[in-house]
Amino acid sequence: MSLARDRQLDGLRAVAVSMVLYHHFFAVDGSVLGHLGVRLFFVLSGFLITRLLLDARFSVGYQSGAALKAFYLRRALRIFPPYFAMLGFIWFVNLEGARGSIKWHALYLSNVWYALRNEWTPWVLCHTWSLSIEEQFYIAWPLVILLAPRRLIAPICVAVIAFSLTYRFYWPFTGTPSLARDLLPPASVDALVAGALLAVHRRRTECWPAWIGLSIVPLTAAATIVLWLKSVPMAPVVEWLTWIGAEVFPVIPLVVLVGCCSSGVRGAFGRFLERPSMTAVGRMSYGVYLFHPVVLSLVVKAQPWIPANVSEQGLGRFVIATTATLMLASISWLAFEKPLNQLKRYFPYVSSARTRVSPSMRRSQADERERDASAYRPSYANRDERGS
Repeated sequence: MSLARDRQLDGLRAVAVSMVLYHHFFAVDGSVLGHLGVRLFFVLSGFLITRLLLDARFSVGYQSGAALKAFYLRRALRIFPPYFAMLGFIWFVNLEGARGSIKWHALYLSNVWYALRNEWTPWVLCHTWSLSIEEQFYIAWPLVILLAPRRLIAPICVAVIAFSLTYRFYWPFTGTPSLARDLLPPASVDALVAGALLAVHRRRTECWPAWIGLSIVPLTAAATIVLWLKSVPMAPVVEWLTWIGAEVFPVIPLVVLVGCCSSGVRGAFGRFLERPSMTAVGRMSYGVYLFHPVVLSLVVKAQPWIPANVSEQGLGRFVIATTATLMLASISWLAFEKPLNQLKRYFPYVSSARTRVSPSMRRSQADERERDASAYRPSYANRDERGS
C-alpha cells in the first residue's frame, strides 16, 4: 500500500473526528454529524483491523496463537496508556462527579453503564461508549479472522450484519426508545463488520460488485434524507423507520468511501485528504476523540477568564475548545503515544525466526495456502495499525 493511500485514510480519520467536534462544540440545535463520524470510525476500524489480521494469516510462518498474542499486545500499547491516563485524571479530580462510575469505564463497559441507567451521566465520559464497543469488538473479532475456516469468513461477516439489522427491527416493538438500542454491541457491529467485509473482499479483487455501483447513489440520497429528517418532529412509527434508515442507509456509502480511499482517490478530494494538516489530525485522532470532553469540561469551568462564550454551543466554544483539544492531543501523541507505538516492533504478527525455513518447506507452505485460499488475493504487506 502506498504512502498516498495511508495519507488518505489518515485524512478520513480527521474528517470523522471533525464531525464529532462539530457536534459537541458547535451544533446549537443538535446534529447527526457526530454519530455519522463515529460510524465512519467503526468502518475504518473494522477494515484496518481485519486487513492486518488477514495479512498475518496469509504470511509464511503464520501461527494463530502467536498472531493473537501479538494483536492483543499491540492493541494494548496503542489504546490503554492514553485511555487510562484520561480515566486517572478524571478519577483524581472527580471531574463532573465521574469517580463513582469509573470502574465501569476502566473495564470498557461504558456502553453497558449508560444503557442500564438510560441517561448520559456522567456526561464527561459519554464518548467512551464507542471506545467500549471497539474494545469488545477487538476481543472477539480476531478469533473469527484467525481461527475460522477461510471460506467461512465472508459468510460470517454477512451473518453478523444481518443479525445487527434484525436487532434494529426488534426495537420498534418495544414501544419506547432507550439508550440500549444504540449502545449495545449489535447496534454498531454492522458498521465494524461491514468494514471487515470490505477487507475480505479486497483480498480477492479491488473491483466493486455490480450491486454496489447500482445502489450507491440511491443509498447516499436516502441516507441524506433520513439524517435530515431526524431533526424534524414526526409520528412515532415514522420516527422509528427514520431511525432505522439513519443507521442502515449510510453504511454502504461509508464502506465505499473507505474502500476508495484505501485504493487512492484522485482529484481535489484526494488532495484534500492528503494535506499535511489533515493527516496530522488523523494520526492523533484517537487522542482528539479521547480528550475532547475533558477539555470541554475544563473550558466551561474557566468561562470567567475566557472572553468568548464557551458555556453554550457556538463559534466561541468551537474555536477555543477545538484549539485546546488539538494542543493536548498533539502533546499526548508526540510525548506519549508515538514512543509507545514504536514498541510494537517487538511484537510482530509473524516472527522473523519462523519465516526462516528451507526453500522446499516454503514452497510446500505456499502451495498449501494457495489450495486453502485460492479465492483470496494477498494484496497488502504486514503493517502497523496507525491511530485506529
